[in-house]
Amino acid sequence: MARTVLITGCSDGGLGAALAIAFYKNGDRVIATARNPAKMASLKAMGIETLQLDVLSEDSIKTAVQATSQLTNNSLDILVNNAGQGYSTPLLDASISEVSKLFEINTLSALRMSQLFFPLLRNAKDGALLVNNTSCAGIMPVPLQGPYSATKAALASLSEVLRQELQPFNIKVIDLKTGAVRSNFFANASSSGGSSEGSLTLPEDSLYLPGKEPVEKFMRTDINITEMPADEWATKVVRDLSKRHPPIHVWRGGNALQVWLCSFLPVGTLDAVLKKMTGLDVVERYYRGSKAQKTK
Repeated sequence: MARTVLITGCSDGGLGAALAIAFYKNGDRVIATARNPAKMASLKAMGIETLQLDVLSEDSIKTAVQATSQLTNNSLDILVNNAGQGYSTPLLDASISEVSKLFEINTLSALRMSQLFFPLLRNAKDGALLVNNTSCAGIMPVPLQGPYSATKAALASLSEVLRQELQPFNIKVIDLKTGAVRSNFFANASSSGGSSEGSLTLPEDSLYLPGKEPVEKFMRTDINITEMPADEWATKVVRDLSKRHPPIHVWRGGNALQVWLCSFLPVGTLDAVLKKMTGLDVVERYYRGSKAQKTK
């Protein structure tokens, strides 16, 4: 049977838009949302319903709840908390205010959405799904992506608690652990050195400048990794969420299976590999060489 699905962060070219299209093709009624409705033009052209929603504004969410209630007779079958943002930087260079903002949009906004849309989810006739897009980065944190990984790990923890606390209300919470997917995500990310036209850079006083080229290359994820096309990822996710008993953890995207397997390895097993991938080996050689010169 057709379900009503509300998805956050559905700007064209993003994962939310891909999910909206996949649910729509599956025969579900989709309410796609974004802070700027003009960025959902392609979805609207397909006939998908769109709604303005800023996940950082409680008033905006409350307005969206009222609008959704009117559209769906006061119920919602699936809420997908997808809205999020990237911030690529070494932790020593990270702006505390920017990290705080990142937690607001990647973690706390999902909790705020869950609280305010709860009455509609509770009214779902056959039980509801609350889906949080937490990312594989929350399971396997890597250098230069620390702030983002932290926000997603926190969201995964919140999801696990919500899973237990919402069971009495026939709401199933699902942790969507997304791997590498081809989208405009990093084009919209920021860095401590600023970002212009998708160029993520180190600040001019960064201690990691000795490895500037490989470090910034990894910050941009301009590396040889397997990225799954967004439409393929979305189709598989919708298929998972359409099962009679959807899994609690959904692993989808490039390298998602490998990340799951790596989660069982002893801590530090992949340090050498990650050091070379991120350019930290260059940084280490520079500083250890400088120290050696000073001791001579």
